[in-house]
Amino acid sequence: MYRNGGECTINGHAATKYTGAARDCVPCEQRSRCLRTPDTTMVRQVAFCRGKRGHAESHTERMKRRIDSIEGKRMIAARFATVEPVFGNLRHNKRLARFTLRGRLKVDRQWKLYCMMHNIEKLGHHGYAN
Repeated sequence: MYRNGGECTINGHAATKYTGAARDCVPCEQRSRCLRTPDTTMVRQVAFCRGKRGHAESHTERMKRRIDSIEGKRMIAARFATVEPVFGNLRHNKRLARFTLRGRLKVDRQWKLYCMMHNIEKLGHHGYAN
């Protein structure tokens, strides 16, 4: 048998999976006793449980806990107050999902054009217009 899954979780238990080779299982005389449905199953598969898997906190859970803390809320508020709305505006409202030009110089000019358009819009809403 060959190992085909080292870090599996089956019903909360850590397990290692093994599977047989078709060249060994197909001609075997014990096939009817070894497999539940020998007509439809090609090879024998078995999993050995190594015990209950401890609840390790996932990266997503750690990030949720970090963001929900007082420091995390302050950090997120600072990010929204600085630069992320600019990217959201350019991507969603101005539809700049990807650059249409090729080459570093042309992309730089296109980026600066979109940033200038964003700044002029801000001045129109908050600055010179009022």
